[in-house]
Amino acid sequence: MMRRDRLVLVATLMAILSADLYFILLPKLRSIVRGSGQFCSCGHSNFTLPKLEGLATPQLFNWTSASTLTLATTTDPAHGGSKLGNLFAHPLYNIQTPPLEPEEKLLEGKQLMEYYRKKVSRWERNMKLYREVAAASNTTLTQPKVTFDPDASWLKFHLGISRYALYSRDDPAIPRLLEDMENMSIINADYTDDEKALKGSCDCTKVVKPSGHHLKLALKMKNFAKAMFKPMRQQRDDVTPEDFFYFVDFQRHNAEIAAFHLDRILDFRRVPPVAGRLLNITGEVLQVTHTMDLRSVFFTSPAKNTCFFAKCLYVCKTEYAVCGNPDLLEGSLSAYLPGLSVAPRISIPNPWTRSYTFTGREEWEVNPFYCDNIKQLYPYNSGNRLLNIIDMSIFDFLTGNMDRHHYEIFTKFGDEGFLLHLDNARGFGKHSQDEMSILAPLTQCCMIKRSTLVRLQLLTRPEFRLGDVMSESLRGDPLHPVLTEPHLRALDRRLQKILRVVRRCVRRLGEDEVITKDFVRSQSATEMTETR
Repeated sequence: MMRRDRLVLVATLMAILSADLYFILLPKLRSIVRGSGQFCSCGHSNFTLPKLEGLATPQLFNWTSASTLTLATTTDPAHGGSKLGNLFAHPLYNIQTPPLEPEEKLLEGKQLMEYYRKKVSRWERNMKLYREVAAASNTTLTQPKVTFDPDASWLKFHLGISRYALYSRDDPAIPRLLEDMENMSIINADYTDDEKALKGSCDCTKVVKPSGHHLKLALKMKNFAKAMFKPMRQQRDDVTPEDFFYFVDFQRHNAEIAAFHLDRILDFRRVPPVAGRLLNITGEVLQVTHTMDLRSVFFTSPAKNTCFFAKCLYVCKTEYAVCGNPDLLEGSLSAYLPGLSVAPRISIPNPWTRSYTFTGREEWEVNPFYCDNIKQLYPYNSGNRLLNIIDMSIFDFLTGNMDRHHYEIFTKFGDEGFLLHLDNARGFGKHSQDEMSILAPLTQCCMIKRSTLVRLQLLTRPEFRLGDVMSESLRGDPLHPVLTEPHLRALDRRLQKILRVVRRCVRRLGEDEVITKDFVRSQSATEMTETR
């Protein structure tokens, strides 16, 4: 018995020694071999993340004098006391990306115009048929005024999509598109494509609703812009009940709006533009839809409010109704991306997806070395894909979104394209809880882009505090206030936790192992480009 105890003790000590060698000594030796000259020059008490001193001066869009690219305070008098304006004037938000080659643009203008002209012609033919049927049945048909504008903001948005982002930092089409979604007349309403795909196939016994099936509509504007409408399901100060699983949580329209603004502040630019709008669901949905299935779900409540519900068509309801007051209902409008026939996308399972059952657990939840396995697999064994997954986890952690089961990419850009941050409505549900498991890609892989890191650092400074610039950005939305104060404070708290995770990684593995240098010097000493 004594001999067995000694064997167990020896085995335990050997395991501890092996862990020390693998996690502490080996990374430090690797740093020495690479000639870094140091593991981490600072102690635990004065540790700080790497600064930007020493990098080349960027070519700035709106600045006339050279400045070193540091995290020092930069206040542009032209923006007065606007923290958001000063943030976007900072050199970090004015770094030029490499000039775009033709193959780095998602769409070619002539091809796109021809595609949408065909869609307009098909719309006009369908409207002619509707008018003939209405005349034969003595039915009054609403005749919305429609125009096709080749300079429409939504077309400019589609043409501006590149390998680097959905839109450029100074794209004038984006504020125009937001304004159009807020105010432009609606000429048609219909189910979204995924709800149409569920026709006859919904199983009400399933806990998880298939294909993200929730109460949402596809709206078409008078200039043929298309947007997805998600109605208000909760009040601003409502929080997700403690007993709710993430996969049955409500989808919040204000979360979609806030996610777009946060994505832009982080300079990811991977969320399509989203605007809030107060709709008259009788005049702007019921009276313009040509879909009988959609008309059939409208009813008048005992309180004389107009309501409608979602359903798995011809089978069963899966949502409670939402109601106007009596006809007005607020919601989010998300700009549609180009059609799949001109800009194909693929949906890929997230390696850190969660178990969508009550008791199941995925491998990453029980295996601390899970990322080592992922790094060996295509497409995560080279390029930016894994780093983009980590960017996405940082974004989701800030919003509190646990429902990132898939991600999408444009097939044209292949492995080096960016990830689309779609479907963010399950964020901003619990302002008092920081779900650290969302950060698993960062904590397990211990990798982060330098460009991401320095912007996160910048947003901790008092003059650019994340909660403050988010509040200012959201004040421009018609549904202001979009987020309550506790959610804005939670952003600052979660940002600090992200940086603490990076600090721990750097202490353990060294700066060279953790921080990927995606700022690249150009040939000119006064220019710097950024690879994304």
